[in-house]
Amino acid sequence: MALTLLPAVDIADGRAVRFTGDGPTDPDPMATARAWLQDGARWLHLVDLDAAFRRGDNAALITAMIGALDARIELSAGVCDDESLRWAMSTGAARISLSSAALADLDWCVAACGRYGDRLAVALDVHNGRIAPRGFAGDAGGLDLFTTLDRLDRAGCARYLVTDVTRDGTLTGPNLALLREVCGFTAQPVVASGGVAGLDDLGQLATLEPAGLEGVIVGRALGVGAFTVAAALAALDRSATRA
Repeated sequence: MALTLLPAVDIADGRAVRFTGDGPTDPDPMATARAWLQDGARWLHLVDLDAAFRRGDNAALITAMIGALDARIELSAGVCDDESLRWAMSTGAARISLSSAALADLDWCVAACGRYGDRLAVALDVHNGRIAPRGFAGDAGGLDLFTTLDRLDRAGCARYLVTDVTRDGTLTGPNLALLREVCGFTAQPVVASGGVAGLDDLGQLATLEPAGLEGVIVGRALGVGAFTVAAALAALDRSATRA
C-alpha cells in the first residue's frame, strides 16, 4: 500500500504561510487547500501556527475550512488540554494531533487517547532523542522519547506524528534513522514530518512502509515547487508497486 500524502496548510494571522524561492508568501488558505486537493490529495494536514505558538488562534477560519472542504483533515492546533481538545473535536476534523506540549501531562494524554482512539494522533517533536515541543518552554521539553513512547503505547495511543525539529522546514531530507527507530519500537502507525525536499526523499520514506510508516506530511517542498502533489502521489504509487 502506498504511503498517505498529507500536504500541509500552515495558517498564521488568517493567511496560509507558504515559502517560495523568494521567501515566505501569504496566500488565501482556502485556495491553497483547494489547490492541493485539485492535484489529487485526499488528506490535508491543517496547522494553526498561532494556536501552536500561543499567540492567538484561527479557530473560526479553520472551522469554516473544515466544513467546506471535501477532504479528510488532520488538524494540528496546539491541542494540549480539555478546552482545546473539545474545540478541535467540534470542527469535524477526521484526526486531531495532540501537541507535543501535551506530553507534560502524560496522564491527560493517556486519558484522551483512551476516550477518542483513532481520532487522535500524538505529535512527537524530537531533538537528539528527547521531546522538544515547538513554541513551548513547559515541562514536556526534555522527556526521553522512548520512555514517553512506551507509556503512550501501553495506554493504547493509536498513531504518532514524528518530527525531527532540526529538519522541519529545512529541505535537508527526513531523519530516516529516527523514523526507523520509532517504527521498530511501536506497533502503531507512524506519520513522518519534516525535511522532505524531493521525490527521492519520498522514495526513501516508502521503504519504511513495511516497518509501520503510514504517511508523510509535506509542506515547504510543495511551496517552493520542488514537486507537485500529483508527482508526489505518483512517486509513492510507484514505490508501493515496486515493493
